[in-house]
Amino acid sequence: MSIKIVDIKTVKPNPSNPRHIKDHKFTQLVKSIRHFPEMLQLRPIVVDADNIVLGGNMRLKACIEAGLQEVPIIVASELTDEQQKEFIIKDNVGFGEWDWEQLANEWEIEQLSDWGLDLPIIMEEPSMEDLIGEEKNKPATMKITFTSPEQLQKAEIDIQEILDRKYKGAYFSVSAGEI
Repeated sequence: MSIKIVDIKTVKPNPSNPRHIKDHKFTQLVKSIRHFPEMLQLRPIVVDADNIVLGGNMRLKACIEAGLQEVPIIVASELTDEQQKEFIIKDNVGFGEWDWEQLANEWEIEQLSDWGLDLPIIMEEPSMEDLIGEEKNKPATMKITFTSPEQLQKAEIDIQEILDRKYKGAYFSVSAGEI
């Protein structure tokens, strides 16, 4: 497989693509492509033998919005129909976790946000008094709103670890995307 540069009009979005991008994230992707188009050479759009996108539907959409006339592609014509379906999903799955401490110490937060990384809301760990609340019989409440499901999932794991480590028997609940 090799990278080809083709007219953007010859590349067709996949009508069965199960992945979508929200307005804010799409705007960030368009900005990223305009600012750093060389990234497309390092991560070209993957298409089937008919030039239908298997990986990179949102990048293609953003390239069109950014006004690009050509895009790099890789033709994955050797994949079976089943392998193509598997690739569409696996190309969009995030297996890794971010090391938030390393990111905070070695990267500029504004730059990470500009590049499209969803940053968690960092809060001080609550004290026992904060968790107990003013009334001993009334559970303490704290409302945190997240901007993405990924942030919420990560926060649930982090909060459970804190509760297990420092506040045995404490619990939290999630309602409508808020903890």
